[in-house]
Parts: sequence; C-alpha cells; structure tokens
Amino acid sequence: MTEDLVAAKQALRAEIRDRRRNMSAHERDADTAAITEHLKHLVAARGVKKLSCYLATPTEPETRPFLTWAYENNIEVLLPVTRDDGLLDWAIANDTPDENIGLFGLPEPTGELLGPIAINGVDLIIVPASAVDKKGVRMGWGRGYFDKTLGSMGKRPPVYAIVFDSEYVDSLPREVHDQPVTGVVTPSALITF
Repeated sequence: MTEDLVAAKQALRAEIRDRRRNMSAHERDADTAAITEHLKHLVAARGVKKLSCYLATPTEPETRPFLTWAYENNIEVLLPVTRDDGLLDWAIANDTPDENIGLFGLPEPTGELLGPIAINGVDLIIVPASAVDKKGVRMGWGRGYFDKTLGSMGKRPPVYAIVFDSEYVDSLPREVHDQPVTGVVTPSALITF
C-alpha cells in the first residue's frame, strides 16, 4: 500500500511541475498579486507580529512581494535554510533578502542561522506545497523538511500552504508522516479548515 501511495504522489507531483512550467508570465503575475493580497489579509486578521515563510522557486507561487510588504509593516519573518540532516535552520529576512542557492537548488537567505527551534516563536507558518486537499492534507515535494518541522513542534501556530487554484483538490494520497495544514491560500481564496 505504501508503495502505491508513493507512486501516486510522485505522478501527481510530476503533473503539477509540468503545469507550473507551462504557466504564462501574465498568469503568474496575476496569481502573485492575488496571493499577496490574501496573505496580507491573513496576517492582519490574525494580528501576526512574527511569521515564517519561504523564498519561492521560479515555478512556485511568488512570495517576495508579500515578504517586502511584511518587512515594510515591521513583521519579523523567518526564512528556512535546508540542512543535510533533514532539518531546517532559520534566518531573519530583511527588506530584500540576500539569496543563495541551497540544497536541492532552492533559494535560501544568507545571514545568521538561528537553528531549528527558532520557528517555535512565530505566530503563523506559511509553507510551500505541491497541492492541498479539502481536508487540509498537504503534499510537499517529497523531501519531508516541513513535515519534520511541523511534526516536531509541541505548540504549533496556524499553518497555511500556498498553491495555485488547480492545486487545491478534493483529496490527496496521505502517508502517516504527512502533516496537515490549518488553511490554504490560492489566487482565488483564503480558506481555513
């Protein structure tokens, strides 16, 4: 059964990667603007003072306009830095985070690393995803970094995943280690489960 789940997730991830690669610049820009507005609303509605987010890859929903807004509004943002041991370190974002390409070709901030437990002090966690279903099941990209982080937190704040509209689906295959999310942000909606 587990092999079937893994194969189903791999096939779905490949389909999503292809769809994302084929998006036009116009579609991507419009979706970025809409997602940024939803994220601003989410942060304001929850009175967030400190959050964690991520630097989007070229095919992911773009987070940089939101990060700029957060900085301009005195919201402290922690950005993840991948480690060889499967854990995430965190660095504080500034107005235009200096970036390096980290493990797996992911954009990551430069600067002082705060260690894996730094995320315990945030009011909101924003995570990447390949898809999210209507029960809050999040499917990542298969490396488990965010599942490990979320699974290790004793008191977890709200967790929202960002995906494109077509990636918010009725149901997803779920393995035992997959951590659920509190909500999802798409260009069309901000949904809390």
